[in-house]
Amino acid sequence: MKRLLIAMLFTAIAGMGWTQTASAEKVLRVAVPSSLNTLDPHKTKAGEEYLVNWMVYSSLVSLDRNMTAEPDLAESWESSSDLKTWTFHLRKGVKFHHGRVFDAEDVVFSINRILDKKTGSKSRSNLQIIDKMEILDKNTVRFHLKQAYGGFQDLFASRQARMIPRDRVDSLSKEPIGTGPFKFVSYTPGDKFVLVKNPDYFKQGLPKIDRLIFRIIPETSTAVAALETGEIDMVWNLSLESIKQVEGISGIKVSRVATSSWDAMVMNIAHKPFDDIRVRQAINMIIDKKQMVDLALFGYGSPTHTPIPPNHPYFNKSIGFNPPNIAAAKKLMTEAGYADGFETNLYIPAGRPTRARLGVVARSALQQIGIKAKLQTVPWDKFLADIEGKTAFYVTGFFSRPTIDTSTWSWYHSSGSWNAGIWNYKSSKMDKILEDGRRSDSESDRKKIYADFQALANNDAPAVIPYVLNHAVGYRANVKNFSAHWMLILDLENVTVD
Repeated sequence: MKRLLIAMLFTAIAGMGWTQTASAEKVLRVAVPSSLNTLDPHKTKAGEEYLVNWMVYSSLVSLDRNMTAEPDLAESWESSSDLKTWTFHLRKGVKFHHGRVFDAEDVVFSINRILDKKTGSKSRSNLQIIDKMEILDKNTVRFHLKQAYGGFQDLFASRQARMIPRDRVDSLSKEPIGTGPFKFVSYTPGDKFVLVKNPDYFKQGLPKIDRLIFRIIPETSTAVAALETGEIDMVWNLSLESIKQVEGISGIKVSRVATSSWDAMVMNIAHKPFDDIRVRQAINMIIDKKQMVDLALFGYGSPTHTPIPPNHPYFNKSIGFNPPNIAAAKKLMTEAGYADGFETNLYIPAGRPTRARLGVVARSALQQIGIKAKLQTVPWDKFLADIEGKTAFYVTGFFSRPTIDTSTWSWYHSSGSWNAGIWNYKSSKMDKILEDGRRSDSESDRKKIYADFQALANNDAPAVIPYVLNHAVGYRANVKNFSAHWMLILDLENVTVD
């Protein structure tokens, strides 16, 4: 009878959720500002989508915090002496979340899918340097490049260059399946997406979190309040205006890091009057970039001219940050036939406060040369679908890329994936500069090449890029071993929750 009573007691406790296993589950709840537009890693374009990419999927190579390539699904690689042939050796026995072993065929399938124009992947232009691929055996893939490229391995650290299972491609938009540290459970638009620990992850003992819940909370004030009460454990990409407030809350920490993420006021060259370089130059010379850092970023960032940040060794210091030149700008506007200016809409995505402030400050500056810009705020999903790349004048932004090539080629080369979908900039001179940058293996030559890139990009001005931003994450003190990442990913492999 005594044994029966004990058994009944344990059964009752288990039914109430008080078992040791349940109480020991490590759950991290993270607030993000927007829903996801896609769960397909090759088609992702927004920050929240990239978080899922990194949690669910792996790639051949990853970058450490010093921007050095390190093994991921490829345990090693080597190149030929002419840097045109690269061989990658895959980890053996790595399993996808549905149980099948990852192999070389998945690598070739994944890359071919990214390269397929119908897929619409923003990594396509980076990987177009591949001429052909060979499967040497189940765990070895060889890439033959169209030209020498000393940093080829780094391309696989880009956000969309994820390895997918060739037998589940048709279901990825609803059920992402990768080899990453977390497995997909569910996604409810406007509410949350849920992931659980992958017990077969190839890095033994990782991750240390059992369940990861991303809560979609568009309002910063609501997310901060939930962080303070303990409803959530972390706010990803904390809005810059809330940093000081959050740093003052007891039991809350803020991790900040400089990045090469940037916002831009885009002047789409496919539309008048921005097809005239004089109009673009006039607008570029009236924006006070140092002031923009203070007003749009509250000082949490640095002025720049292109996606290359001022702390990069290739940054072109000779361009300088001159004060606005209204007289010269008006002269250019007159030469372009717009002496009295013009009226236009300036579109801004909702839920992106730095971009909203950039638009407000820019509108005042534009008035000085007769441009009457009406600000139009558009919901984020509609902005991506109907505004970005399709309208004449808008504010957008992009996260840090892993290398200088991936930070520039896609936007400024005439074949670049982002170029075609953002501002339609074409310059044979620019194409040559970027192609020379890919070919060069000399540090001094590359510094000169990318200095020329910055000068030309600043002169041709398909956009005003006023600054690079800092990235901040707020989190509760019970979250251990966390620090913000310069690529705005959440590096959670060694994070624990008390």
